[in-house]
Amino acid sequence: MPKMKTKSSAKKRFRVRPGETVKRGQAFKRHILTKKSTKNKRQLRGAVAVHETNLGHVAQMLPFAGL
Repeated sequence: MPKMKTKSSAKKRFRVRPGETVKRGQAFKRHILTKKSTKNKRQLRGAVAVHETNLGHVAQMLPFAGL
């Protein structure tokens, strides 16, 4: 039986919080910021939780995270 492996891209993008919520960074904040409004860029700050409908996909990518 082959070893289970964690997706390298997922372990860089997600952190598991206590209470089995998963933290992720916001998208659309990396480049081409000149055409985005200040309000939009301000609301993209910080981290948010992964939506509950996507937790199954994250759990498959992070098999040792305890989700």
